[in-house]
Amino acid sequence: MLVAPFPTLRVARPTNDLAALLPFYRDGLGFAVIGQFENHAGFDGLMLGHPRAPYHLEFTCQAGHDAGRAPSNEHLLVFYFPDAAEWRAAVQRMQDCGFSPVAAHNPYWDQHGRTFEDPDGYRVVLQQASWNV
Repeated sequence: MLVAPFPTLRVARPTNDLAALLPFYRDGLGFAVIGQFENHAGFDGLMLGHPRAPYHLEFTCQAGHDAGRAPSNEHLLVFYFPDAAEWRAAVQRMQDCGFSPVAAHNPYWDQHGRTFEDPDGYRVVLQQASWNV
């Protein structure tokens, strides 16, 4: 058994509408549905990601509970695309799926990226840059 040097990261958050989020993350961002569940202790859930990536997203919906919208425009997921052609393709895929870029709250992200807002008001930045620590 191969053990990864770092744990897998799951970013989880609630939503009021799993079906509304699915086209944004699956079709627009190109994530795969890697798991889902129904009525698990009153929750439905959907996990999206890339099968070999060390991270994935989980969205849960609880009947009778209002999850609300994003608390601010600075709640971001940022994906770095060092290759300009891959970045352009990712932005074009979002637009082809009907998602238009929005102005970033922090203008830094508009310099080399495009920001998109999901149906819950959370934002995803596609940044054309390398991640350099």
